[in-house]
Amino acid sequence: MARALDLVGDRWTLLIVRELLTQGPCRFADLRRGLPGIASNLLADRLREMEATGLLVRTEEPPPVAATLIRLTARGRDLGGVVGELTRWGAPLMATPPEDDEFRVHWFALPLRHFARDGAPDEPPVTVRLGDLSDGCDVLAGGGRVDVRPCSTDRQPDATVTAPPQVLIRLFTGQISVRKAQAEGLTVSGSVDALERVLPERGERRARPR
Repeated sequence: MARALDLVGDRWTLLIVRELLTQGPCRFADLRRGLPGIASNLLADRLREMEATGLLVRTEEPPPVAATLIRLTARGRDLGGVVGELTRWGAPLMATPPEDDEFRVHWFALPLRHFARDGAPDEPPVTVRLGDLSDGCDVLAGGGRVDVRPCSTDRQPDATVTAPPQVLIRLFTGQISVRKAQAEGLTVSGSVDALERVLPERGERRARPR
């Protein structure tokens, strides 16, 4: 554990991993936009360290991309489980975030892989979009499975959802209903049923052991 923390225990390393797991291979500028508060020189230093320890690589992509992309190695992707568990553990801390906290909708992509579900597996697939194409993620539900991907113009969402971050957290951790969330700032464009389908069961509806 101590050896692992030597490599990934500073403030930014796992957040960089989170961004690369969420966004996929991306440019330096895209990576920095997802990490508010980090200086360019500090990000460059962290990336060099992570490259040296085999967590990421840089590749020169030909046109039409024509850019250097940063991507996780298999070793770096193995940290997905660590990031997922820290996200799950830290979710309750976000119910009342500090007022000066930064927020990006696409940060929900990893938590939603743990919290979202397909509540109607026999129905046709649906896509629920949180946020928009510039900052968001698409929740795809079908056949009893859920996937969360970056927003894409190739998909037409059945529902588009916006809300304050603490409302989204409470909604997708089963603490409040859609109606309650709407009273607290949630807006849904499209099918409310599609949104309901991907939500976890609320606490009071879960079967209790006898």
